[in-house]
Amino acid sequence: YENGKLARAATRGNGNVGEDVTANVRTMPASAIPPELQGNTTPVLEVRGEVYMSRQDFELINERQRSTGQDLFANLRNAAAGSLRQIDPSITASRPLSFFAYGIGETQGWDVPPTHSALLDELSALSLPVCDERVVAMGGADLVAFHSSVLERRNSLPFDIDGVVYKVNNLEQQKKLGLKTREPRWAIAHKFPAEEKTTVVLEIRVQVGRTGALTPVARLA
Repeated sequence: YENGKLARAATRGNGNVGEDVTANVRTMPASAIPPELQGNTTPVLEVRGEVYMSRQDFELINERQRSTGQDLFANLRNAAAGSLRQIDPSITASRPLSFFAYGIGETQGWDVPPTHSALLDELSALSLPVCDERVVAMGGADLVAFHSSVLERRNSLPFDIDGVVYKVNNLEQQKKLGLKTREPRWAIAHKFPAEEKTTVVLEIRVQVGRTGALTPVARLA
């Protein structure tokens, strides 16, 4: 955002260079990514977050695909990522996408709050959607209690989730801890147990790769 207005949007890419998806993001509803921030006209505010598709919207779009004889989307994550990166923005506009802000990058002229929790509250006040499933925890016992609480409600949440993320709350401490090659030292994911189902192997086919390698592929019910 520049001077409070959406200037550009990009994917994470390789961490340095991503794809410009500004035209696609502008087709998303204002409730997901507002074209203008509420009460903020600072020169630069880089908001970081995740575009996702809710379970309800996923069912609706697959029903539409089914009724028109098109292939169904396999899962929410692929459906959201593929929808965001379309070459034709009108296709993105036809897909129901949502957004959660979870942090910031570059800022100019904005007083950054001292803690991550306060930062999320500030972003919410600017009309950016922030996930409500968050707490400020003190110590390992509180972290485990939060993990257990979310795990119990996992299937009733409006979006898919495979775990929770613990983050150091103090932003100065985050800076001191810094980053590893691909992820910050001040955040750690605590995954849920994998969901398992029983199915039937219908057949096993052998695929030939471009180098001649043979790979068995199972077709499952």
